[in-house]
Amino acid sequence: MHMLDARIIEKEAQAISLRPFNLLRWFSVVSLLIIASVAVGLGYVSTRFVVTDSVERDAMLTAQFIQAMAQAEVRHARIVAGVSMGELLDPRNDGTFEGLPIKEAVAARTEFFDHIKHLPDTLLANAYAEDRTVVWSTNPELIGRRILGDEDLDESFESKVSVSASYHKAEEGRDEQRFEREPRYLFIENYIPMFDATGTHVVSMVEIYKEPQDLVRRIQRGYVLIWTSTLLGGLLIYLGLFWIVRRAAGMMQSQQSQLIASETFVALGEMSSAVAHSLRNPLATIRSSAELAHEVASQGAQKNIGDIISQVDRMSRWVRDLLASLRPVDDDAEAVDLLAVLKDTQLAFSQQTERYGVRVESRLPPSAMVISQKVLLTQILNSLFSNALEAMPKGGRLSLEVTLLADSRQLQLMLSDTGKGMSEQQERMVFKPFFTTKQGGLGVGLMLVKRIMERFGGAVSLTSRQAEGTRVCLTFNLAGGDHGAQHSASGG
Repeated sequence: MHMLDARIIEKEAQAISLRPFNLLRWFSVVSLLIIASVAVGLGYVSTRFVVTDSVERDAMLTAQFIQAMAQAEVRHARIVAGVSMGELLDPRNDGTFEGLPIKEAVAARTEFFDHIKHLPDTLLANAYAEDRTVVWSTNPELIGRRILGDEDLDESFESKVSVSASYHKAEEGRDEQRFEREPRYLFIENYIPMFDATGTHVVSMVEIYKEPQDLVRRIQRGYVLIWTSTLLGGLLIYLGLFWIVRRAAGMMQSQQSQLIASETFVALGEMSSAVAHSLRNPLATIRSSAELAHEVASQGAQKNIGDIISQVDRMSRWVRDLLASLRPVDDDAEAVDLLAVLKDTQLAFSQQTERYGVRVESRLPPSAMVISQKVLLTQILNSLFSNALEAMPKGGRLSLEVTLLADSRQLQLMLSDTGKGMSEQQERMVFKPFFTTKQGGLGVGLMLVKRIMERFGGAVSLTSRQAEGTRVCLTFNLAGGDHGAQHSASGG
């Protein structure tokens, strides 16, 4: 049982390993994940940068305004040298400064706090003494409280930077965040240190909570712009790369098919060469012997000998067609009289058309010189005539019509039969190598027709319906100076 399971697993593993690599599918999945990850990462980093930079700039402007206002109030009140506004913010220090009346200190401090109170977009403003006591606040309930354990406040006192800023939503449970109104989106918390007269020691701290409406709107617009451009850019990159890889995958698949076909032709060419050399002489001997026997045989035996000759001829044609399909097509084009080749082909198949009871009807112009090679064009028409006659073993009609395309340097030869026709699936496969609907056929005739026509800049198409017949359309390039494919009808 275990050995059986192991064999099943091994077979499944081999089947998976033999599955073709689907470049387009893997690219679409992997590239989508990579581009989406990069786009989301860039969008996140960009939005964070925009918000952080905007908040820091707003905080810097607020700090510069408050510190400049403090210096202006000190000068305006004509406070003695050696005393800064930071030292005046704590009312417990009133009367300790020599030469500074308490009344002047209170007036300067009150004027300074009044300016802070009327700053735009302010949610809450606090002033801390060096021992972390709230000496003033726009919320009177906080005045006199001592805030301990606030890491941001302690760090601001110790760092001595010009301003410390952060943005977030209101946190519950912090005594100093008792806003008069709750912010709708976010608020900015600014710690602005106030130094002593020497500028080296932080003696007090001004804390301002702001919800700058204009800045919030700008941040929101930045969010929309960044994410929209990031997503659109990522989508355009993905679609562009997808289109390129899709084209590349299609070309690779086409080249792979051509490579497989080429390898098949090479292998088959070697095989056919060996077959031709091995069968040609025996077939000739068999046919000669059968012809001699046919002359002296009784009437009953002649039918069997005739079957032998016809089968030998069929095998000979099989070998000849196989060799022709694998022979390189010469690119040297020449002007060929299409009508002359058509007449030669009709003459060559005249006995078969009479035997099968097939009526040939033609509608041809006086002349039609096309770009091709006479030998190859003859081979094309022989193959098409042979297919048409084999499709009408009980008689029918074969129509030939040559039409000059309007405003074009091309003409079309249409061959239509009333034979048994083909199914839609067979119609799609007729130009594939070695596909045939005939018993004992090789399946290289139409493939070779297509190959020759395309080699000289022409084209071939086929339409067919079961029980109604088949129509083959050959498109040729006109030879230079031939403009006179005039339409006229003649019975054939």
